[in-house]
Amino acid sequence: MGHNTFEIQGNIVDVVAKTIFQGTVIVRDGVIAGIRKEQVDAGRYILPGLIDAHIHVESSMLIPSEFARLAVVHGTVGSVSDPHEIANVLGIPGVKFMIANGRKVPFKFYFGAPSCVPATPFETSGASLGVEEVKELLDMPEIKYLSEMMNFPGVLYNDQEVMAKLQLAHKAGKPVDGHAPGVTGENAEKYIRAGISTDHECFTLEEAYEKIKYGMHILIREGSAAKNFETLYPLIDEFPDQVMLCSDDKHPNDLMEGHINVEVKRALGLGLNAMNVLRSCTYNPVKHYHLEIGLLQPGDAADFICIDNLADFNVLATYVDGNLVAEDGKTCIPGTVEIPFNKFNISRVLVEDLRVVPEEGSIRVITASDGQLITGLLLAEPVTLGDNVVSDVSHDILKIVVINRYHEAPPSVGFIKNIGLKRGAIASCVAHDSHNIVAVGVDDESIAEAINLIIAEKGGISLVDGPLKQVLPLPFAGIMSGVDGFEVARQYDEMDKKVKELGATLSAPYMTLSFMALLVIPEIKISDKGLFDGTTFTFTSLFEK
Repeated sequence: MGHNTFEIQGNIVDVVAKTIFQGTVIVRDGVIAGIRKEQVDAGRYILPGLIDAHIHVESSMLIPSEFARLAVVHGTVGSVSDPHEIANVLGIPGVKFMIANGRKVPFKFYFGAPSCVPATPFETSGASLGVEEVKELLDMPEIKYLSEMMNFPGVLYNDQEVMAKLQLAHKAGKPVDGHAPGVTGENAEKYIRAGISTDHECFTLEEAYEKIKYGMHILIREGSAAKNFETLYPLIDEFPDQVMLCSDDKHPNDLMEGHINVEVKRALGLGLNAMNVLRSCTYNPVKHYHLEIGLLQPGDAADFICIDNLADFNVLATYVDGNLVAEDGKTCIPGTVEIPFNKFNISRVLVEDLRVVPEEGSIRVITASDGQLITGLLLAEPVTLGDNVVSDVSHDILKIVVINRYHEAPPSVGFIKNIGLKRGAIASCVAHDSHNIVAVGVDDESIAEAINLIIAEKGGISLVDGPLKQVLPLPFAGIMSGVDGFEVARQYDEMDKKVKELGATLSAPYMTLSFMALLVIPEIKISDKGLFDGTTFTFTSLFEK
């Protein structure tokens, strides 16, 4: 894409000076050469491109170059991306792949150094990033920050390795992202005093107020599974300099529909101050993370969007470095070709591997909650068939299985409520944060079949309904596809609808399933090593005596 000189007229939104005026933007060689204030006849608005202040690109199931093709359609020009999903599978080479692939397209990816790989010692990951590895990443100019410090107990108890990683980031002059769901009071103060500057895990306003009081920036998250916008949006007008917008995890079908623009439109529709809203996804992230993304000032990179008006917020065109990357709802970025690389070393599972031998007492059941990453705990009477505890479909208590994908090991089996399947099974190799295989279903045969579909493809999401078997292959690290992102989104959408036909009641069944192995978020989860109590941070038994 060559650079040239062009002019574009409209209502210019200056997020730095907080003014809107009519004029002409002059672009030369990818840079804003000048802005003329003058009366023009143009209905459109010109403003800086939008930024997602915290996302795991991998959760879109697309490699960065494909993610960019979808995101620019919605006016996104850059993202603050935490590559800890691929780092958990492939380590530093995985992070370097993300950077190199992202460079192939006109989109501004800013990656962090993952701080918690593996997320906990209670699961099997494909790689581990210690202090040395984090230093190697932070020394790279492409790495802009230390990614979310999920090990908040480690911060509170001055864990040596955690403190060493924080020191490295401070020394490099790079911000540190936080992850402290429900942490308040003295603990919040201590966590923030350690130099942790953001959090995207607040689920109440009170929690956010407390963190803001200690100087923290709050990222308002609206993703495919976790949705906190409705609760937190008042912060945008109350603390306009300390708020940013993010999606955290965005599945491909949702990304096809919209991105940060959806949050912006909602915020404007609620009557929030337009400048505060727009600064939360342009000016604030640029300043906080020191991003080389233009803010529509003379001398800046020409990263801007044209929209119809501030009420409807329809994105008409997106420019990155002066290149037209999207227009009228269509992407202008061509696809790239990459060779998949992965770490996947197991053979097929057998139905008998999933057997649970009955014991005395009730079983501990994970209760999933739509739109939330936190889970609850329920005690239930086991239903047995022969010498096997099986899914209790009538009470919506289904068998859930997590299998180590990195080397042969016996499956970890538990039970879960609120998935809603009435028949069949689903499985996914997108299972935060170690990306082992997680599956849930109404009977052991279907579960084994769903798992084996993924093993055959070395990664993906699958669905089994009697003779019907479907799989969406994800050959990059077992969690991303390299094919056309719009096609992946369509396939994913089709499978999502089918799961709902099987009875799933969740708005995003695969997304919710992918968080059931995320041990750092309480109350009870399951890893490839067993049932885990997120409140005491210890393993627990399936049967309660």
